[in-house]
Amino acid sequence: MNQRKRLRIGGLLVLTGLLLSAGAFGGAWALAPDRSSPASGEAGSYANTSVLIGVQGPGVGGSVTELHANGTIAWTYAGGTDGGVISYQNVQSLEDGTVLTTFADDGYSDCGDFEPPCKRTGVRIIDPDPEPTVVSEWSYPVRTRKDSEVHDAERLPSGDVLVADMEYESIFVYDDSTGERTWTWNASEHYEAPPDPTREDWLHINDVDRIGEDRYLVSVRNVNQLLIVERTDDGGSEVVEVINEDRDADVLNQQHNPHWLGPGRVLVADSENHRVVELHRNGTTGEWEVAWTLAGTGGIAFEWPRDADRLPNGHTVITDTRNDRVVVVDEDGRLVRSYATAPLPYEADVLPYGERAGLEGDTPTVHGESAEWTSRDVPVLSTLLAGMHHVVAVPYWVSELHLLVLVVTAVLWGWGGWLVVRGWRG
Repeated sequence: MNQRKRLRIGGLLVLTGLLLSAGAFGGAWALAPDRSSPASGEAGSYANTSVLIGVQGPGVGGSVTELHANGTIAWTYAGGTDGGVISYQNVQSLEDGTVLTTFADDGYSDCGDFEPPCKRTGVRIIDPDPEPTVVSEWSYPVRTRKDSEVHDAERLPSGDVLVADMEYESIFVYDDSTGERTWTWNASEHYEAPPDPTREDWLHINDVDRIGEDRYLVSVRNVNQLLIVERTDDGGSEVVEVINEDRDADVLNQQHNPHWLGPGRVLVADSENHRVVELHRNGTTGEWEVAWTLAGTGGIAFEWPRDADRLPNGHTVITDTRNDRVVVVDEDGRLVRSYATAPLPYEADVLPYGERAGLEGDTPTVHGESAEWTSRDVPVLSTLLAGMHHVVAVPYWVSELHLLVLVVTAVLWGWGGWLVVRGWRG
């Protein structure tokens, strides 16, 4: 191949790669559905509401934000020990106007058995008025940030705080006035434990909700199960029910934030199945069965949803994590409201409703047919894309196709560049 031909072919390959990438990324950006606009005539019913969001964020990118009904920011807090917190997860609006949130942060010197500086995780109370400020913190040191963060906590009617502990795989209650633990259930009472749970991602307990007097719904992510744990009169505890006992990934697959709708009904963010699912207990067999699912809305398929709450009017609030949005859908899955969020939101509550467990069995269920969405998981590329979301802010419209385009572009540029260099050298 002569010099001029190498230069011509090399230049064409580089240009082809540039046009391919520009077309793929520019086209996807231009055609991406809007994530932040009302979508139906029912949207007006939310005029007097707001949305409270806990954002995990990629890297050091956590925040707690409240959005007005029109999607604009009412306030946001992203502070931490070194200026930026690692992550925030659960949020709960309290009666006095403050917000209880779970977090993980680093830069601590009080590290217990671990070397300082260390990371700690636990509960913060944020007062948003007049400027968002942390007014109290309860936390404990953890070996690493990864798979150790407290993902969920809630204020109980007694004033104590209920916590889902991922580091030691337990749930516990602490006295908010003294900080002392008053009750603990260890997962090792029900599951066979490794020698040291802090050195591996064993169960990944990521949620606990009070669903009745001394009754707690626990999400055990890594075994695809929900447990109902009851406190006993002698101060102990027992598991009284297991949802998805055979760990069937077609029923639940690494779920988050179950919402108890009442006896025999639970709504779950079925995260790795990229859907929201409502499960009902079969009155004849006692088995928990899928009664309703939703895998997307507003022209966008869900991507790793991590929270779903049923509102009193029957609508469902869904935190669509990797699409960086919170949506409200009606009983048939049609989009009612959509809010764009910061990258990797974890949980959202529509205020003034919050997350209200169906203690009296009065939380509406849904009966509409679920829409079918085609799975887009691609071996290797889907895993790579998911990992990227945890490191950098990836636009919600970026898909596995764009990663493939980048690979092809890199090959074209490498090949074309080599030919150009060879051409210039003669």
